[in-house]
Amino acid sequence: MSDLENKMNSAVLHFEKELNSLRTSRANPSMLDNIFVDAYGSKTPLNQLGNISVQDASTITIQIWDSSLIKQIENAITESNLGINPQSDGQLIRLPIPKLSEERRIEIIKIASEFAENSKVTIRNIRRDFIEISKNDKKDSNLSEDELKRKLNEIQKITDDNIGKIDKILELKKNDILKV
Repeated sequence: MSDLENKMNSAVLHFEKELNSLRTSRANPSMLDNIFVDAYGSKTPLNQLGNISVQDASTITIQIWDSSLIKQIENAITESNLGINPQSDGQLIRLPIPKLSEERRIEIIKIASEFAENSKVTIRNIRRDFIEISKNDKKDSNLSEDELKRKLNEIQKITDDNIGKIDKILELKKNDILKV
């Protein structure tokens, strides 16, 4: 059962990480986690090419370590669908976070809902695998009928708890996105 809980918890944590990469009205360095830059002959995460910090509620700054990469970094940020236009001056790139339009907020909520649904599917697949293992144990005479039912109920309870967590996290994120 602890293996089941660990796998489902990792699915919930992955969902939280995906949500952090979505843009809200406030500047958040984790928005840039999914941006990769063509640097040194490979795709490199942006956070490995400079110091990312939040200057104020609506500005992120990136202190670039290698000034020869500024163009590639600007292009990677522009091509990501964050809707942010980078402004550079030498070693520093500023990312002013514009206020979100109502239309864009609804788009972001749809994306967040897709992330939630994908995480729920992952949790259900984990549940299915563990149910299959339990049924095989019963077939092999390692479990009695009562033990199987108890185990299946426990698996379902853990599944429901984790899907509930995803729903709560999604609801908080929706409220955060809709906040002007």
